[in-house]
Amino acid sequence: MVLRVAVIGAGPAGLCAARHLSAEPDRYLPTVYEQTAAVGGTWVYTDRTGTDEHGIPVHSSMYKNLRTNLPKEAMVFPDFPYDSSLPSYLTHKEVLRYLENYAENFELHKYIQLLTRVDAVKPIHVHDAVKWQVTTFKVTAPDSPITEQFDAVMACNGGRYSVPYIPVISGTDQFQGRTLHSHDYRVPEPFSERKVLIIGALASEVDICVDIAQVADSVVISHSNPPMIEIHNLPANITQAARVESIVGPNTVRFQDGQEFHADDIVYCTGYRLSFPFLTPECGVTVHQGRAYPLYKHVLNTTYPTMSFVGLMHHATSFSLFQLEIKLALGVLDGSLSLPSKAAMDQEIDQDFKTRLEKGLTPRQAHDIFPLYLSHITELAMVTRQSDPQGQTSMTMDSFMHLFSDPQHFRNAEYKITGPETWERVPGQGEKQQ
Repeated sequence: MVLRVAVIGAGPAGLCAARHLSAEPDRYLPTVYEQTAAVGGTWVYTDRTGTDEHGIPVHSSMYKNLRTNLPKEAMVFPDFPYDSSLPSYLTHKEVLRYLENYAENFELHKYIQLLTRVDAVKPIHVHDAVKWQVTTFKVTAPDSPITEQFDAVMACNGGRYSVPYIPVISGTDQFQGRTLHSHDYRVPEPFSERKVLIIGALASEVDICVDIAQVADSVVISHSNPPMIEIHNLPANITQAARVESIVGPNTVRFQDGQEFHADDIVYCTGYRLSFPFLTPECGVTVHQGRAYPLYKHVLNTTYPTMSFVGLMHHATSFSLFQLEIKLALGVLDGSLSLPSKAAMDQEIDQDFKTRLEKGLTPRQAHDIFPLYLSHITELAMVTRQSDPQGQTSMTMDSFMHLFSDPQHFRNAEYKITGPETWERVPGQGEKQQ
């Protein structure tokens, strides 16, 4: 029996799912739904913000000058290397070209329906078996929905990088300058000669801060990062400040230490809301405060394990982890992996969440992998009987540390693979050692 599998999204995770499903044509038939006109997901850059030409919210958060903050050696599918002539840190165009080549190499386009948005996913019972009713529509014909039936669903749209999260700050309604979320940031020129406040300071936020500083009069980056990721060697016109306490005037921001700053613009680099708008209540998955529940190993819906989510883990070695998560989902579908009872899986999920809270993480960090849960990748590799990408994991950690120690120059370095799980880093021109 050939199982029909609906794959939602044709970004890196969706393409990886299609590649491994289509590799077993006697067992699986994938259908990949992609709401845009191209493969690549968030790596497809567009100048547009808000909604696209079809009225669909723009998914990509890519900005024009973006280069990866991980080396290509750490963000590669295990069975499809990059062009070895490329540098370690790539432009978004080079990553997109890699994904396009991946799709062409494994002949995935015949499984992909472009300009097709998933509207609703619902489990139904057919002859004592759980099937999935998937309703879609062409974005060019939203009033003509199509409903099909599948044996399994893989949500590969990430759900993590398209719906902005903006924290509640006292006095926000008083601010008369411009405000922007990083999701809508594209180019630095609008900030020329202006005083800019950046709220938030994780990896991509530091990148945007440095990008804006090229043209801005001054930039203040407000954060409460722990000392382990303190930011060093920033451009001269960037200063760091405590967390924002309130906005106390038309252009005045007060920080928790009492200091104030006159800001022309505020850029919120505060992350995203977890969003799966196609989920119906019958799916048995809730999304609350950035946590999707109940997902075993952050992948499998314990109510209906034929539904899986790929790419929820945050701050991870994305491409290799996607493949591990997909192998977990396939192991359930082909019967090669035996799952614990639902009660046991839910207990493990609850314990994981409790441990995170006890360690001081917030509910929005329920799916964070860094810095506490790097063992999750090793565990997935053991469960799925796949190679553990320890080398990629350690490169990821190393790259993040250099990003915070020298955000202007760390991308000048090159990583060299020296063995199955070993590597070396060759410092680049201009790098400063902390």
